[in-house]
Amino acid sequence: MAEIAGVRRQFVKAAMAAPFLEREEERELAARWKDAKDQEALHKLTSAHMRLVIALASRFRHYGLPLADLIQEGHVGLLEAAARFEPEREVRFSTYATWWIRASIQDYILRNWSIVRGGTSSAQKALFFNLRRLRAKLTRAGDDRMSEEVYSEIAEAIGVPLKDVATMDARLSGPDASLNAPVADGDGANPTEKMDFLVDDGPLQDETVGETIDAERRVTWLRSALSCLNDRELRILKARRLEEQQATLEALGDTLGISKERVRQIESRALEKLKKALSEKHPEIAAG
Repeated sequence: MAEIAGVRRQFVKAAMAAPFLEREEERELAARWKDAKDQEALHKLTSAHMRLVIALASRFRHYGLPLADLIQEGHVGLLEAAARFEPEREVRFSTYATWWIRASIQDYILRNWSIVRGGTSSAQKALFFNLRRLRAKLTRAGDDRMSEEVYSEIAEAIGVPLKDVATMDARLSGPDASLNAPVADGDGANPTEKMDFLVDDGPLQDETVGETIDAERRVTWLRSALSCLNDRELRILKARRLEEQQATLEALGDTLGISKERVRQIESRALEKLKKALSEKHPEIAAG
């Protein structure tokens, strides 16, 4: 660890000691990289701006991620800026690269700050990185307003729903907690974990699979047994028993040109035939 820390200090020291570039030299290096893919030009251009990467990365140290990782992600953003920079626009490279470096670092923080992914929209990113600052500003000494009022001002300032501000504030108020973290000493080498207090009232996986298989089997049996019915019996049984909107005896009688009592008789006969067909092919149904 001491050796790694020493290497990091040397890297930062070398980056801070790199010479500044004049506008023309910067423009020439950027042009050489863009037009001829000159690796030496890219190295000089990025080396001269590593102090910018370190400075920007240092601003995000309070999110609890290693500074070395933030610097590395910032360097990725610096290389992206070098690949996209257009020297003919007469804009200083540092001005252009700042946006890419900051964006790369912020994306890294959003991906790794919590195992729960937050919003990826520009408004959600602005909320994540500005909530603490805005809340501190709005609740400075002497300001004793309720949290809802502060949330309302922050939501209006950033342009996000009020509930998003409350949710993000709750997320930022504490780190992730593992369900496998021990909460009390158990017997022997088996401490009690938070997971032990979570109760799932749903069926077990094997029960769910068994129900699915049984349901598919019953559907297959029913389709096979329906073949024993004639067309009119099948039509009445489907309309009365198998459709989501069940037809009335009277409505079916009007459609078929028979009385509703005759419809009831045909339905009863069809159910008996269906039950007999199922019992003969699958005795376990009758036994159950």
